[in-house]
Amino acid sequence: MAKYERGFCGDFDEALSTLDKGILEGSFSASYEDGSDYAAGTVRCAVRVYERYSYAGGNRVSLNLTLMGDGDRLFLSAITSGGSQALLFKINTWGEEAFLACVEEIAERL
Repeated sequence: MAKYERGFCGDFDEALSTLDKGILEGSFSASYEDGSDYAAGTVRCAVRVYERYSYAGGNRVSLNLTLMGDGDRLFLSAITSGGSQALLFKINTWGEEAFLACVEEIAERL
């Protein structure tokens, strides 16, 4: 499992759209699996789950993306999972790290 978190300022809808588009265009095997949106007053939360095939690991990797916003104050949490080929412990996490690097690159431009 790999994790990336970042707080920043920006437009919630624009940030979510940019992340979604970047993730899906970052790999031809990337797919949107499901998502959830919630709002309470000025606070908004969007959860997205993506999946893609990892050539390096020869398996599928998932990415959970959570974007929280209160006005223009935003917080992003991205966590990857899957991809390990071991039964009792984790080895071969290249796919997870590559998927997360894609998100990090997009987020740093926001």
